[in-house]
Amino acid sequence: MARKIIYYVAVSADGFIARPDGAVDWLERKRPKGNYGMGQFYQSVDTCLFGSKTYQLAVKHGMKDGCPGKKTYVFSRRLKPPRGAKVEMVTEGVKRFASRLRKQKGKHIWLMGGAELAASFFDAGELDELVIHVVPVLIGEGIPLLAARHRNVPLRLLRSKQFPDGVILQHYAVRK
Repeated sequence: MARKIIYYVAVSADGFIARPDGAVDWLERKRPKGNYGMGQFYQSVDTCLFGSKTYQLAVKHGMKDGCPGKKTYVFSRRLKPPRGAKVEMVTEGVKRFASRLRKQKGKHIWLMGGAELAASFFDAGELDELVIHVVPVLIGEGIPLLAARHRNVPLRLLRSKQFPDGVILQHYAVRK
C-alpha cells in the first residue's frame, strides 16, 4: 500500500483553522463517542508533519515531541526545537522531502498544518487527501484552511458524515 499524505484538520464554518493569533479555543467542545473518528485516523498514521507556527503552538501546549508515538517532522529554516525534543527539522523542499518519505515503509502521513505548509504540499502536487471537520461556529477572521495562492485543485468526495453536534466530516481525494 502506498503511503498517502493526508491533511486532517478542523475548520470553522467560515473556513478558518485558527484565530489570527493561532488560538483554537473555538474547538473546545464536548465530543461525541469516537471523537469524530480521530482515534481510528491516528492509528492509520505513523508520521506527522508540522509547519513552524503549528509546531510552536504545539510546544506551548506541552507537545515538544509533536505527535506521541509518531515520527514528527517540522518544516522550518530558522526554528530550533526545544532541548531534547524528538522531532526532525526539515529544510529541503516539499517535493523532494515527500518523495523521500513516500519511499520509506510505513503507514500514512498526517499533515497537521498549518495553512502555509498545506498550501506548499498542494502546490507541489504532494497532497493525496483532505479530511476536513467543519465545526458549526463562525469565528469571523483567522488563518484560512490554505494560504491564499492562485490554484484550481479538483477534488473527489470520498465520504461525508454529519455528527449529532452538527460537525460535518468531508473526506476528499485530490485528483492528480
